[in-house]
Amino acid sequence: MKTWQECLRQGQVIPACPLALEENGKWSRRHQRGLLRYYLAARAGGVAVGVHTTQFDIRLAEHGLYEPLLRETAELLDAEAPPHFIRVAGICGETDQALAEARTAVDLGYHCGLLNLSALRHASDAERIAHCRAVGEVLPLFGFFLQPAIGGCLLQYEFWRAFCELPTAVAIKIAAFNRYQTWDVIRAVMESGRDDLALYTGNDDNIIADLITPFHYRGQTRRFAGGLLGQWAVWTKTAVEMLHEIQALGDSPEIPSAWLTRNAELTDANGVIFDAAHQFAGCIPGINEVLRRQSLLPSSRCLNPDEKLSPGQSGEIDRILHCYPHLTDAAFVQAHYLEWLG
Repeated sequence: MKTWQECLRQGQVIPACPLALEENGKWSRRHQRGLLRYYLAARAGGVAVGVHTTQFDIRLAEHGLYEPLLRETAELLDAEAPPHFIRVAGICGETDQALAEARTAVDLGYHCGLLNLSALRHASDAERIAHCRAVGEVLPLFGFFLQPAIGGCLLQYEFWRAFCELPTAVAIKIAAFNRYQTWDVIRAVMESGRDDLALYTGNDDNIIADLITPFHYRGQTRRFAGGLLGQWAVWTKTAVEMLHEIQALGDSPEIPSAWLTRNAELTDANGVIFDAAHQFAGCIPGINEVLRRQSLLPSSRCLNPDEKLSPGQSGEIDRILHCYPHLTDAAFVQAHYLEWLG
């Protein structure tokens, strides 16, 4: 049987898991479990919990949901998931907080931590690397380039080149939403010689283009192995099928142009779900709303009641569901959601 590390390098669909809230803001454990069962049934290769899509506010004292959510997820996965199913915990904050979260994740059986460096946006690269090194001594590192538009910080080539030297680094998620910055990370990985460091796309605006592109540089070729994406929190079965089809293409020099068309369609759909028209203000509510319409979430509610769908976003979701039914897995969910919810 494969290890989680081998599965990670092979390339997987890893949904960034939303938080299931009732309309009154109360956490619905029933729907949280149902959502996880959906990802398992869709044959996702892992799940990321406590990340941006889950809402950073779970860490606030008035909610106190970080440890309970990770625990609930771990208990269901212990009972129902294969052992190589990749468990990623979101790790945030300055070093003391990040270390505490990493210890919680390790205690609950998580494999690696998606390390958000937003709290160190004013730090030097040397300080950021020291932070990464400290966390990596507790939990293997899944590096994370989060776009500044939703709270991330700009991480240059020099940072990523140093990050690749950390022996505890196992993967990097590139969610820069920027082709120049995406290339900075890929070049850093290639120049490091780290063949064991898996590249995962987090560029929800350009998913398929990332996955089908062989990046050539100085006699080397690297590819994105898979994706850890908020977009893949919805329509997950279709995403798994898509990734498997792309992986089956292998090193074929001829990529059907239909993949470029599908990339444009998925980018249009993602622009609506993530609310690009309003600088991503409705990103998390948009994901939640798609899942609510499928009965997988009880509401599109966020912990912050002011975080809602933007004006016109619901109508735009109507449009993409009508225009791109082949991107969704509506029939699959409709057939099984009641059993997943128990």
